[in-house]
Formats: sequence, C-alpha cells, structure tokens
Amino acid sequence: MVRHLAGLDEIALDTEGDSLHHYPERLALIQIADRAGQAWLVDPLATADLGALGKLVGRERPQVVLHAGDNDLVHLKRRYGFTFGAIFDTSLAARFLGARALGLDVLLREYLGVELPPSRQKDDWSVRPLTEAQERYAAADVLHLMALKDRLAEPLQVAGRLHWVEEECAALAAEAVSERPVDPDAFFRLKGARDLKPRQLGILKSLWQLRERLARSADRPPFKILGDATLVALALTAPRTVAELGKIPGCTPRVVGRWGQAMLEAIAHAQAQPEADLPVPPRPPRLPSVPGPVRRRIELLRQWRTEAAPATGLESGVVLPNRLMRPIAEAAPRDLEALSRVEGIRRWRVESFGAQILAAMRAS
Repeated sequence: MVRHLAGLDEIALDTEGDSLHHYPERLALIQIADRAGQAWLVDPLATADLGALGKLVGRERPQVVLHAGDNDLVHLKRRYGFTFGAIFDTSLAARFLGARALGLDVLLREYLGVELPPSRQKDDWSVRPLTEAQERYAAADVLHLMALKDRLAEPLQVAGRLHWVEEECAALAAEAVSERPVDPDAFFRLKGARDLKPRQLGILKSLWQLRERLARSADRPPFKILGDATLVALALTAPRTVAELGKIPGCTPRVVGRWGQAMLEAIAHAQAQPEADLPVPPRPPRLPSVPGPVRRRIELLRQWRTEAAPATGLESGVVLPNRLMRPIAEAAPRDLEALSRVEGIRRWRVESFGAQILAAMRAS
C-alpha cells in the first residue's frame, strides 16, 4: 500500500477508535484512499509496525487530506510517533467559507450530492472481522475527501482565503502532542463534588480510584463501570451493606453482584481515614491581575471583532480567537511587524486584519 501511495500527490486518511467499548482507548482502524477511488483499511491492532506509513505521511508529498482531523492526528502522533509533512483539513476549509454545519455528511451532501452510509460511530471497531456494512462505512469516510477538498478550494481561492486554510493546516500538522497522564484529582471535577464535605470527598476519591482500576482490569470505559452521578450519590450516602448499595441509582443488581463488595471496601477505607488525610479541593490558580490599559485594549478588540466578523461571513472566533486577545493586548504592538511576533497570530491574520487590529487598539 505504501509503495503505491508514495508516488501520489495526495491521499485521504481517517481513523476509528474504540473509546466507547475499551479502556484505555485504542486506535482500531486506519482508512486511506487515493484519487482513483481505491480504499485501504489498515488494522493497527494486528500490525505492530506502522513505520512505513509514518514515513509516508511525514513527507511534504503526498498531502494528507482529513476531515476534522484533530483527533486522528493526536492518536497517530501520540501512539505511533507520526509526524505530518502536509495536511488539508476539509472541516477547517469549510469553516473559512463561513459554514456553520461542519459534519462530513452535511458537506458531502451540499457540495457533492453524496449520501454517506448510516452512521456506525457507536460500533466496537476493535471486533474482527469487520462486517460488510462497517467496511462500506469506513471506506466512505475517505473516498470522497479529495473531491470535497477540490470543491472547497475553488471558492476559497476566489475569496483569497485558500492560503489562510493552508497556514492553519500547517500549524495543525506541526502541533506537538504530549502524553496525557491520568489526573489523580479528576474526581474533584465531577458534577456535585464541590458540594461534598471532606469525608464525602474522601469516599468519592476512593470510589473514583476503584473505578479506574476496575475499568482497566475489565477493559471497559469507566462510565460503563459506574456513572459519575452514581459515584457522587455513593459518596453522599456512604452505604454500608449490599442492600443499601442496591438503593443507589446506577447500582443495578449486576453492578452490585460484580463490584459491590469492592465498593463497600472502598467506602469503608475512606471512612477510616484520619481527618488530616482527607482530600482538600485544590484552589484555583490565581491569575495575574490584568492592568487597566490591557483590559481596555481587550475590550476594544472584542468590540472590533463583533463589528468585523459579520462583514467577513466568518465566526468571530475565526477572525480573532479569544486565546489571542490578551497576548495582543499585552504586547500593544505599534506596527504590523510587532503584531506578527505575537505567538499564534498567523501571517494571514496579520495581512488581512492587522491594520484594523492596530487601529482598534489605538483608541485606548
């Protein structure tokens, strides 16, 4: 496959994970297609070495065409160490044309008159063999991407925005991805956790840790072991017996039968902890105060964006994302060169809106 694809100018790529059925999530399928209408389904669960594919996508050619490819890129970068030389994201392209509905099914219907097969996003893509319906669905996700890219590129070129998309895609391809360790304080963020007393928080933490262990042992997503609301309800009531467990919503007879004893032991362990060892909610980090002039410039940038975005037909977050407001206001650039040095500003934004951004801040 890689030998065939190596001589092409572009290929389409998509992936399927199994996060609804397994824990931790694995990459269960990689779909690739060429312009001739041939698709390949690569099984990363059976293929230990994807190095040849990694080398292929790490070059400037072929360009890799994806749709809403953030997750696909993260999986391939984090799990397999892939780098990407050139990509084109059709979701990004549609957004820069002012599209509000960015689903692949919507865009294929609108631009190509193509109807995708019924969604199979809830399938367990790690099960083998794949059914014929799954194979058709997986292939359809990549077979039309290059034709869609062509249809999007035409109006982008006319509008002078194709290079905007290319710059955004280059940044997405180059974005570094780090490992994402399990957060030991994640239980604090469960809905309702802030209302719990220290002893109840201790129970919640103990149950959350138990759920994490059970999920990994059973190879099931944590929410299929115990739901978040069930964890909080258990922490509130601290049941002591199997009968009391059964009264908690989410503690079905099957759940109690499989894990009830472990749950009671986790609760008892937390009940026996010394007060000094009980978890304390972390204080939110103190953000540095925003000086008055900076705050004023941020407000002026918001006002400008509110007025400028409708004229472009783009969402305000495309014209100027919130993440750039404060860095620009703090830098207080006086010219385009200084504005271009703000991290993440992008060249296309400076060229197209830089003069307006500078003018807006001069009012401060």
